[in-house]
Amino acid sequence: MPHLKDALRRVFITACMLTRTTELATRWLGAGFFLPALFVLRYASMGGLDRQAFAAQLQSVRSFKDDAWCGHWHALAQAHIEAIAAASPRFVDPSAATGLNLNALREALAPLGQRVATLMSMSEADAQRALAAEPAASPETRAAVVALRCVVKAVTYHQVGAFPGGSEARMAAYARSRSLFHALTEVVGPLLGLQIERERIEVAGDVVEGYLVTPHGSGRHPLAIITNGLEGTVQELAIPLLKYHDSGMAVFVMEMPGTYAYRQPMSLASEGVYRDVIAHLRGHPHIDPHRLGFVGVSFGGHWAARMAASSPYLRCVVACGAPTHRSFMPHSTIGIPDIIIQALRTTTGATTLMGLGLKLKALSLRHRYGQIQVPLLVINGDRDTLLSTQDSVDLAAGAVNATLKLYPHDDHCAMAHYQEWLDLSQAWMRQILMPDA
Repeated sequence: MPHLKDALRRVFITACMLTRTTELATRWLGAGFFLPALFVLRYASMGGLDRQAFAAQLQSVRSFKDDAWCGHWHALAQAHIEAIAAASPRFVDPSAATGLNLNALREALAPLGQRVATLMSMSEADAQRALAAEPAASPETRAAVVALRCVVKAVTYHQVGAFPGGSEARMAAYARSRSLFHALTEVVGPLLGLQIERERIEVAGDVVEGYLVTPHGSGRHPLAIITNGLEGTVQELAIPLLKYHDSGMAVFVMEMPGTYAYRQPMSLASEGVYRDVIAHLRGHPHIDPHRLGFVGVSFGGHWAARMAASSPYLRCVVACGAPTHRSFMPHSTIGIPDIIIQALRTTTGATTLMGLGLKLKALSLRHRYGQIQVPLLVINGDRDTLLSTQDSVDLAAGAVNATLKLYPHDDHCAMAHYQEWLDLSQAWMRQILMPDA
């Protein structure tokens, strides 16, 4: 019965998309009905949000139009910014672009040192328990942790408001999320012993704006290039990765071509974007050009697999939830909501559904699996309801040296096992890139 109910829901969502009645149906059913089940888990994990509370906030939105959608999430983000002043007026600076006194916040958090990485986005209950057991937590330090967590939540809510990008209002939410995230890096970077730099890389007809995170000090470090998918942002990837601050590896985080700030649509030519990024980073004075890894999440997993097949400079690759062939077939769009279809059209530059289908079909990697010679770790849930789990299975089977990790009873990108597969991929990459560490 649950399978039948889900199948009927997917057919209904597609019918609404084809008849252009998604907005009308959202007034009655709520926005949550039309979004993948992992939507709640994904953003709750990013911001340390209570899942039930976030699900209720999502369900209370009755429109995907800019005014309703962006306004709803902006109000929630703003409430957390205002809560910082309640924690301590010292952490507020009205003259700053973000309204935050970053120096005061950093000074108050200093007694915690590198432990701030785990306190930023854990659940409220876990954070309270951690602080209760923290001998260095003075009242001012406790207030600073509250303020820091408010910043992370505001970053998250603004990112939800930006989903899935494209319009002026959503891009404004994206800019606010990105600005607050940059402020966050200036606070926690020194505490974690990291140098966090904004990198602006000129590529053919476009610009990649990512973040390079390197350990402080001289010397060259192995590097993991990390890219995400259709509506993912740098901050969504970077925040959970800060817990690996002592890994000895550098990380470059970038968004997928065609999304948010990019000028050019995503296409087969986007492979050149990643080639240019790799070439640029190989010349960085703190990067070892002979120890490069690549991680792709969701649609970013497609580019991870593609670069594994084409780049001579990568020593290992992780592809999580990668669409490679079956996910690009027409039947695979059944159940994908209108808002995501529209995001795909914007990202690829397609003007019609048929045009979108042709552009996606052209991305098939089925005939390139055997070209992947480097060690490849393929990750997904075994019940991916957004893309095809079989793509992950086929990719691992076709590559020369692949390991497949499917998490049981989990969905797209194994989000219910997010921390487990992050730990797994970090350990796997370090074993290859830093075998003597």
